Amino acid sequence: MVTIILLVIVVALVAYAVSIYNGLVTAKNGYKNAFAQIDVQLTRRHDLIPNLVETAKGYLAHERGTLEEVIQARNAAVSGLAAAKANPGDPAAMQNLSASENSLTQGLGRLFALSEAYPDLKANTTMMQLSEELTSTENRVAFARQAYNDSVMTYNNRRETFPGSLLAGGFPVAEPLALENPAAREAPKVSFT
Repeated sequence: MVTIILLVIVVALVAYAVSIYNGLVTAKNGYKNAFAQIDVQLTRRHDLIPNLVETAKGYLAHERGTLEEVIQARNAAVSGLAAAKANPGDPAAMQNLSASENSLTQGLGRLFALSEAYPDLKANTTMMQLSEELTSTENRVAFARQAYNDSVMTYNNRRETFPGSLLAGGFPVAEPLALENPAAREAPKVSFT
């Protein structure tokens, strides 16, 4: 009888350990999936920017510096996204992605501020449509970033709390995606009034 009770206790402990391990795996996969949603939205954002720049080029030929800055910031953001996509949750990759997206947001803000000064550009249908698409994408990025950070928090909590911490040796800490500049937390303002 004692042997059966001991066997039941051992089986229950093993089942509990397996449950904890599976919870860690599920949480890890959850934050990786949440990052994939950020990837989709940032890729959409990066794809819209060349069209926006091309539309603005004809009107802003003498503002080439701003346009080139946006193009360079976009290229850096694409590279940062590729590095982060290779290893979602990696602290260095997330910091690099945050910095490059912050630079891109600032450059877009300057581009939209410039477009305000040019009534022909401001009234251009293509420019208005692209601006609306970009604003919509900025909102989607914000929601995807929030979902990713929530998933990272859930994963890290499971990883760091007892008894999960006993089995979390092979599960690295995941880094949330945060912007360093509080002003960059807002989508670029687009106003055609």
